[in-house]
Amino acid sequence: MQKQQNLTQGKPGRTLFFFALPMIIGNLFQQFYNMADSIIVGQFAGENALAAVGASYSFTTVFIMIAIGGGIGASVLTSQYLGAGRYGKMRTSAYTFLIAFGIVSVILTALGLLYNPAILRALKTPENIMEDALLYLQIYFIGLPFMFMYNILSADFNALGKSNIPLILLIFSSILNIVMDLLMVGGLHMGVAGAAIATVIAQGISAVLSLVIFLRLLKTYKNDEKYSVFDKNMLKAGTKIAIPSIVQQSIVSIGMLLTQSSVNHFGSSALAGYSAGSRLESLGIVPMIATGNAMSPFTAQNLGAGKTERVKEGYKAAYRIIIAFGIFLALASQLLYRPIVSAFVDPVQSPVAFETGTAYFRFVGIFFSFLGFKAITDGILRGSGDVKVYMLANLINLAIRVSVAQFLSPVFGIQVIWYAIPLGWFVNYVISFLWYRTGNWKKKQIL
Repeated sequence: MQKQQNLTQGKPGRTLFFFALPMIIGNLFQQFYNMADSIIVGQFAGENALAAVGASYSFTTVFIMIAIGGGIGASVLTSQYLGAGRYGKMRTSAYTFLIAFGIVSVILTALGLLYNPAILRALKTPENIMEDALLYLQIYFIGLPFMFMYNILSADFNALGKSNIPLILLIFSSILNIVMDLLMVGGLHMGVAGAAIATVIAQGISAVLSLVIFLRLLKTYKNDEKYSVFDKNMLKAGTKIAIPSIVQQSIVSIGMLLTQSSVNHFGSSALAGYSAGSRLESLGIVPMIATGNAMSPFTAQNLGAGKTERVKEGYKAAYRIIIAFGIFLALASQLLYRPIVSAFVDPVQSPVAFETGTAYFRFVGIFFSFLGFKAITDGILRGSGDVKVYMLANLINLAIRVSVAQFLSPVFGIQVIWYAIPLGWFVNYVISFLWYRTGNWKKKQIL
């Protein structure tokens, strides 16, 4: 059998860190190729084009997080079967959710193509960028099944302890996306359409390569236990974890989408700055979210192997990882904000956009650790299948962010929108942590 990373052995902190590291690097590359659209469009096609991609980005990120959250939640079952050494059930779990989310992605593609104009109008997207935003989304949704396939398979690779494979594929995809962005937007002057086409092609190639590699990997796990390609009872059990995981992963992007209607009231220049700030937020949260996501298979494998105390040791080590990343990000946001934000918007040509993006990034950058604490705590609850309370905590987080944006920003200004972000993270963390302390998660192994 091909060697995989066994998360039930070795020093917990070291094992968790080196398992999470490829996920962090891989997610950074994913953000880089998402950000490439904004940087290249902003530099070559102007402020309005950047605002159009930004208006689309909040919408598309929701679908990305649905795919990531669904994959992580569903792969908990796969991880627990791997930890228990039940490779037949493990294969059935992987096949079942790959098929299920393939069907979901096709349905979401159809709904996205049909309803995205109405949603953009409901979000009060400025008329001067509406046409470009619609064009970007129409092209993007055509490639949505590929994006779903890639993210579900990435979660499955991580569940099997093979977090290096998604990293390699993301590096390849990121480079391809950036090269094609430069060609289509910078060289051929295709504007937002070129950026969307580049993203779809890069995601499509990565998805196909992922599928080929994953199917070959599964064949290396051999024992006498029978398996099938679809199990409805397994789908039902995994869905109970996947849905709260989707909610948890989607909180940031749904918050961005729902608060965007509030930002739109301040005009396209403010929206361009908000778009730059939200992209930087998405980049800053990568190590926090990835470490939290790594806690899920770490928890699931160890619970499957009956090693509850090892989960607690890994959780303590995760705090040290989060604090280290949090200090680095806080310093970067305060000392390097000018060149970082300038990569998206020109401070001379777009002063309002630059000022908005700078204020957003500098404030939120101080509080990324709050998100990290929430993410690793949620990761344990998700990995054990104890998901009800952490889903409630994430919904409260979302409610805080959206209500502040909707009701307070018209009175106190656009900056209130990002003031609410760390408050939501902190409240979410406190609720999840208090539930973790009850120890209920130790009893929730789902096998």
